Amino acid sequence: MFQSHSVNLDILKKRAFNLRWATVAEGVIPLTAADPDFPSAPEIAESIIRFTKDRYLSYGPPAGLPDFKESLAAYFTNKRRIPANPDFIFPVDSAAFGIYLTCKAFLSPGDEAIIFDPVDFLFRYSTEAVGGVAVPFAIPPGSDAVDFDHLEQLITSKTRMICLCNPLNPTGKVFRSDELLQLGEIAIKHGLIILSDEIWSDIVYTPHLYTSIASLNKEIRNQTVTVTGFSKSYGLAGLRIGAVMASNQVHYDRLFEVSLHGSTIHGANILSQVAATTALNECGYWLDEFLVHLQKMRDLAVAELNATQGFKCISPEGCYVAFTDITGTNKTSQEIYQLLLDKAKVAVVPGAKQWFGEGAEGFIRMSFATSESILGEALHHIKTTVNNL
Repeated sequence: MFQSHSVNLDILKKRAFNLRWATVAEGVIPLTAADPDFPSAPEIAESIIRFTKDRYLSYGPPAGLPDFKESLAAYFTNKRRIPANPDFIFPVDSAAFGIYLTCKAFLSPGDEAIIFDPVDFLFRYSTEAVGGVAVPFAIPPGSDAVDFDHLEQLITSKTRMICLCNPLNPTGKVFRSDELLQLGEIAIKHGLIILSDEIWSDIVYTPHLYTSIASLNKEIRNQTVTVTGFSKSYGLAGLRIGAVMASNQVHYDRLFEVSLHGSTIHGANILSQVAATTALNECGYWLDEFLVHLQKMRDLAVAELNATQGFKCISPEGCYVAFTDITGTNKTSQEIYQLLLDKAKVAVVPGAKQWFGEGAEGFIRMSFATSESILGEALHHIKTTVNNL
């Protein structure tokens, strides 16, 4: 399933947008947005075909299809050890919207949310989009210890939320249970909501283990809103489907109210819910094989990047992105990005504030969710170009 011949570049060049194959110049290999180059599991397409053959595409329940909610509850209960209630789960049109929705539900103009630095831009964007103030908390790539004393010092009378991205995009850090416990205890002490973005939670490499913060204890769970999606694990980015889970009625009611799902202004696509339910119920084998492939690609990427002059890449514990320190080249992230695009014909994501925050300068990020032949070619071009500077 994850061999080189599995990647159909003809289709990708027509359909893979968001900085990927359909948007780059011919001859450029895009290791940009974290979206697999592989087709999704066949059962997913088959389930969509089965659902549509009757030609009835009616409104669905505003709070989500029962099968979807129950599948998510089983996933969180069995895989994440969270005693999940399907009544507190509803689908959203992406994990990205789930992040925004949680900020909208629990932040008022002027309220502060602590976000990691570096981290995906969606946390800052969502906080600021609802009038909040994003307060960066540095977790430098490769950090052995998280400075929780400093985290607590950032809390003011205006702080309402801590945004947890676990595993952490772009560095690939997987938070240990003791770290999560410290974060959770700080949130309880100060009465803060924990926004736990777990879209990457299935992409964790041995020997590391994933822990959901809401699984630690009832008190922490009661402060947590969990957001997840299916684009990273199952290649469903274009279906725009994610989920939000609360742990109590008050939080659920608030989230659902501000989602506008009850008014039909917003809502999650029925076919996308069918696809996600199938992914959870039938496609575990596909995800398992994907992880085996990704671990091999991770090791290849890290080895080749560390053989590139001026590059230093710490092996990610989770996610399928390599976050590489390029300060040894004496060039900025933007300069290396441009060099690789122009000379190596490889597109990466520069460590710019607009993407990951100020802590990303001096780094580049590249996805390795592609075939061994495509990744090997891209890495060869990168290494040859940089080593010949």
